[in-house]
Amino acid sequence: MNFKGKNYWALILGGSSGFGLATAKALSKAGMNICVAHRDRRGSMERINKEFDEIRSNGVKLETYNINALEAGERKTMLDDLTTKMGGGTIRVYLHSIAFGNLKLLAPMKKPAVKTPVQMLAEKAGVSEDSIKKAINELFEAGNDAFVHLADPAIYNNDLLTDDEDLSNTIFSMGTSYYTWAKDIFMRKLFSADARMFGLTSEGNEIAWKGYAAVGAAKVAMEALSRSMASEFGHYGIRSNIIQAGVTDTPALRHIPGNLHISANARLRNPLGRLTVPEDVGNVICLLATDEAGWINGTIIRVDGGEHIAG
Repeated sequence: MNFKGKNYWALILGGSSGFGLATAKALSKAGMNICVAHRDRRGSMERINKEFDEIRSNGVKLETYNINALEAGERKTMLDDLTTKMGGGTIRVYLHSIAFGNLKLLAPMKKPAVKTPVQMLAEKAGVSEDSIKKAINELFEAGNDAFVHLADPAIYNNDLLTDDEDLSNTIFSMGTSYYTWAKDIFMRKLFSADARMFGLTSEGNEIAWKGYAAVGAAKVAMEALSRSMASEFGHYGIRSNIIQAGVTDTPALRHIPGNLHISANARLRNPLGRLTVPEDVGNVICLLATDEAGWINGTIIRVDGGEHIAG
């Protein structure tokens, strides 16, 4: 695929790490100019600037904005500036990869009412429960996934539960702001005649991961919006699809309680025997940006090596 010479742009929200950065790199290698909105502290910028230099080395233009992409005024300022800097170019790809949400429980966790397998094993073997637990946890944390169901469970905060503000903020930031940005880009007539919009979801859209309720609600909201966007923006040649990535070791995953357990379960069940990596998603979005993929619209595309169907 080759987008060089067409003055196409990709606008990526959350493009300094994870899926957003991998997509920026893949599209830049194919000749697409890149605009990245990100929100990072000054201490992170040395690493991030090296990543941005790699994108520039592909011979494309790169515009970056370290802003709060969820704030209306900053969104307007960025799009005003980008409109000038694109020099008549158009946005072929818009990717929403914002990971800013609440990870609290809905209700306190209860202690198990029966003995755990580790307690029963310790009693049967005539050794201390602590020594068994220590050995299992060390093996699990060293990467031995087979011990996932015996290792200590994730620790959750039973005192700080999800409230209405947590829900509304998460649903906006990781869900409905997908449309908010799309509408502003569209109203400014910045989209290409054959543009592609992408949001990101996960298996938490239908599986109840503990502490993931608010994010799961946001992803389902995004999926519903995407279907309507595919229909209503489709009249203007603009497609909308959602990518459902498999479990991926990203900064966002590491903030989820129990992420080691989620990762271990994913590796055990995945037919291809590994976690998804950001590059898997970036490469698929690059494929979906081609002319040949133009008939794909309004769907959820799994990029997980078969993880979901093997569960």
